[in-house]
Amino acid sequence: MNTTWLYIIIGYVALVVIVYLVQEFFIFKPEKLKADFRYKYDAPFEELFFDVEPGVRINGLHFKTEKPLGLILYFHGNSRSIKGWARYAKDFSRYNYDVVLVDYRGFGKSTGKRSEHDMLKDMQFVYDTLAAEYTEHHIIVYGRSLGSGFAAKIASDNKPRYLILDAPYFNFTKVIERFLPILPIRFLLRYHLRTDKWIRHVNCHTYILHGTKDWLIPISNSEKLQAISPNKITLIRIEGGGHNNLPTFNEYHNFIRAILEY
Repeated sequence: MNTTWLYIIIGYVALVVIVYLVQEFFIFKPEKLKADFRYKYDAPFEELFFDVEPGVRINGLHFKTEKPLGLILYFHGNSRSIKGWARYAKDFSRYNYDVVLVDYRGFGKSTGKRSEHDMLKDMQFVYDTLAAEYTEHHIIVYGRSLGSGFAAKIASDNKPRYLILDAPYFNFTKVIERFLPILPIRFLLRYHLRTDKWIRHVNCHTYILHGTKDWLIPISNSEKLQAISPNKITLIRIEGGGHNNLPTFNEYHNFIRAILEY
């Protein structure tokens, strides 16, 4: 083996190790908030804390309506915190639904060391807590992008009224492989979030909203999800929609209204 090939192999191995060690920095882009940060919004809301276990506290926001028809449990994407995601609560509260948004471990005020198992456990704890106040038939689980994996898992293990997925991926590993095709991602990745696996066990009807010009997670992901159970999964195509701008389309709001008023 000549020196050039030796350097290439060493460099490749080093890249594999680095990606394995720092993958969370690529997957999660959290905004962290101080414990004494005060949320301010025009709509009525309550700050929530879910004490999952010692050292793990999940922070949430509960936007309330006077006579709610139900509750939207909103799992956000891989960036920011509920401080910014909260602006989408009005898209549901206008139809007389309460909305709860929660931050994953390490996001916002939420604490605890991240792992897929523990994050899923946290979200189940949140769901169980809310189900004690709202009957499951009045709970709608909503997952946005990365949050679609959490939403699909929760819906598969429980009995909410509906599951709504916004720009979901079919297989999280495949999404990462698109950007790092030369690496053995399936062996390196510690987060798999198997939407394609969990959605098979969802008993309620599932609505998927996806933009036709989403370059980050192409609509083909949602088409594959729908193909798993065509009678129980409705795919709503937002023509011209990208990955982060669906709420700017009237069609998005028309479909949300139709789903919530059904």
